[in-house]
Amino acid sequence: MSKFEFMNDFNFLSDGEITLKILQKYNGDDELLPFYYYEIFIDDTPVGKISIRIGSNYHSYYNGNIGYEIDKGYRGNHYSYKACKLVFHVAKAHGMNELIITCDESNIASYKTIEKLGAELIETVKPPEDYFAYREDMEKQKIYKLHIK
Repeated sequence: MSKFEFMNDFNFLSDGEITLKILQKYNGDDELLPFYYYEIFIDDTPVGKISIRIGSNYHSYYNGNIGYEIDKGYRGNHYSYKACKLVFHVAKAHGMNELIITCDESNIASYKTIEKLGAELIETVKPPEDYFAYREDMEKQKIYKLHIK
């Protein structure tokens, strides 16, 4: 596997309201795609985290290209939606025109965010046992495709 080329232009992203600051860059392996991992800030207050995974493979269909979490006290402010819009620039710079975004079937807030982004539901499915993050009690995953402009 060749070493992934990160772009340093994306260590800091902001839309004027939220700011993403890089926490980690991971080169990827046989299962995990290369990714940028950010902390999400409102002013100087950390409110959550987001990652953008570059490329696609068997596991990314179930894991998705974006993962986010907003700290409990800051939920309901559309911070994950706004952070996703910022990381779209990273995906585009790496030649990606579409993303897979997934969430647990019961995660209403997450799938409402995904749908607000304009993603289309492909299917709701229990990941197969050979998926790297599989566990017996795993929920079905809602799997969406999003075309980014």
